[in-house]
Amino acid sequence: MPFQPLSEIRDTLNIQWYRSKMPPARFRELSRRSDLKGWIQAGGHCGLFCITGTTVYLTWAQGLWIPFCVALFVHGTIASFFRGTAVHELGHGTVFRTKWLNGFFLYLFSLISWWNPLDYAASHTYHHRYTLHPEGDREVLLPVHPNVGRTFLLQMFTVNLLTQPGRTFGKGGILSTIWLTILDAMGRNGSTDIPANEWLEALHNDQPAQHRHSMRWCRFQLAFHSAVLVVAVATGLWILPLIVTLPSFIANWLSYAVGLTQHCGLVEGTTDFRKSTRSIRLPKFVEFLYWRMNWHIEHHMYAGVPCYNLPALAAEISDDLPEPRSLQGAWREMLDTWERQKTDPDYAFDTPLPATAKTAIRRTADIEETSIGDLAPKGLA
Repeated sequence: MPFQPLSEIRDTLNIQWYRSKMPPARFRELSRRSDLKGWIQAGGHCGLFCITGTTVYLTWAQGLWIPFCVALFVHGTIASFFRGTAVHELGHGTVFRTKWLNGFFLYLFSLISWWNPLDYAASHTYHHRYTLHPEGDREVLLPVHPNVGRTFLLQMFTVNLLTQPGRTFGKGGILSTIWLTILDAMGRNGSTDIPANEWLEALHNDQPAQHRHSMRWCRFQLAFHSAVLVVAVATGLWILPLIVTLPSFIANWLSYAVGLTQHCGLVEGTTDFRKSTRSIRLPKFVEFLYWRMNWHIEHHMYAGVPCYNLPALAAEISDDLPEPRSLQGAWREMLDTWERQKTDPDYAFDTPLPATAKTAIRRTADIEETSIGDLAPKGLA
């Protein structure tokens, strides 16, 4: 279906979101950014990447092929959370109190993982302002298929080689990503019959200055990874592309399993994040890799709260929120919903709220409460 230009949507669509109430002093405390906690999160994730990358190199150099395969699988699992996860929170600019550190790690992780932080900044600004209202947010365009097909799962546990862009923001597997990055570097998009490409074109038309920055970023990214390949060929260290260029497309199983739960199968067109968004419980280490985005209702309600404070935010407003699902429960819910949508396309899972939950929308002029951090590009600020 054709959509209105986003410039018109900004003038006509004004959503008043439901947000759980908390004491202002507590909200300010939870919104406080910390360089120490930022280093633990971003530096820790980067450190794990370096450790696993070094292990991949050492096992390759010594011809230890079974340990090499295990190390590469772990390296890919760690790197998979660069793309779309680490870059997400760093894009909000809430991880570090020192602003340039957010930018440094954002572009570092984006470079390694073939991510376009400039296109994503525009997309994600709309995603937060108009969550799952498709006229203004097509970063996730429901319904989304929770794919458990054999060929797809094989790629999730090995190399994400052939998957294609679909109904969520992204460029698909490594081959599709390289091709679409080349097109983007030339100012072109893929077929707009694909929702992800249509959304990208709508963003480019809406934010031409941001699009020009995006083109330059794609050219730099292509030059960087080409240089990695040249060095690998010149030195005979063919392992370098596996360590630096490809790892975010290797062993995507875990990032896919947790990431799809955010909105899949839920209600669109609502003003209540508790209906359109899903929080899940995860082991602490997986929470760390996922930058606490499993607390996703809480993140949408208060996007200016740093990721490392989301568990405390969840505890603060727990009486007003649905019980977080388990990962298994979330997937069962998504798969059951998808089966029903095959015969009833308008069906969505309507998350029940606890008896203690409130529903009245508060009118607030508090800019901090509605903040999305430093995410918005100049044209949308």
